[in-house]
Amino acid sequence: MLARIREVEEEVITRAIIQKTMEDWLNLIENDVVVVGAGPSGLTAAMYAAKAGLKTVLFERRLSFGGGMGGGGMQFHKIVVESPAEKILEDINCRVESIGEGLFVVDAAEMVAKLASKAIDAGAKIILGVTVDDVIYRGNPPRIVGVVIQWSSVTMAGLHVDPLGVKAKAVVDCTGHDAEVLSIVSKKIPELNICIKGEKSMWAPEAEKSAVRGTREVCPGLFVSGMAVAAVDNTPRMGPIFGGMLLSGAKVAQIIVNKILGEKARKIAPIDF
Repeated sequence: MLARIREVEEEVITRAIIQKTMEDWLNLIENDVVVVGAGPSGLTAAMYAAKAGLKTVLFERRLSFGGGMGGGGMQFHKIVVESPAEKILEDINCRVESIGEGLFVVDAAEMVAKLASKAIDAGAKIILGVTVDDVIYRGNPPRIVGVVIQWSSVTMAGLHVDPLGVKAKAVVDCTGHDAEVLSIVSKKIPELNICIKGEKSMWAPEAEKSAVRGTREVCPGLFVSGMAVAAVDNTPRMGPIFGGMLLSGAKVAQIIVNKILGEKARKIAPIDF
């Protein structure tokens, strides 16, 4: 016998979506942390920031998360992670296969799904289809205090629609190769002397180290993580090895947690920096 599916009228569906969405958005206007970009470093940063108790929202311009992870290596569905980043994958119950000497192979789809799931479980809110097209910069001394957002569909359509502002104590550029937020700041706030030099050619070992090493607060209130580091620091790209991205995300989260929580801060990731 087939179960009888409940009949739901169209206006009920619409009302539920609009009402619950607006409740979420009213809660997202002010945050501790805004992460921009749902790639490996962004999802990791959002997960650990939220796990520390910080109110965290992640904006992704696409309608999916994962960034460069989803494509694996040239669309082969496996990616490589090196020590000690496998500890982060173990922290999210992601299966890893050791291939010797501190190297591990991971299924790309599993890594994407579990990072996103654990970030959400930790309390981070992930909003898809939203583009950050400006920042909010003010104060004495001045600092980045938020982002200006627009629907990605509006920007793609080339429509003139005024954006909205969202406040945050910390903004993290995890947008990858283009360093989208930092690029905006470099053009609109020249006094900060941020220059987007672009990444160098592939050199995986150096790229992994420099991504983690360069993870930092670039100017008051604005942080950089992941491949965006390479765009700012003119360091190499690494290709389909993602340990540095995970470690960079965890590191930026720890920096922000320490800065916001001060003496109340605790170690939030299973690795030391």
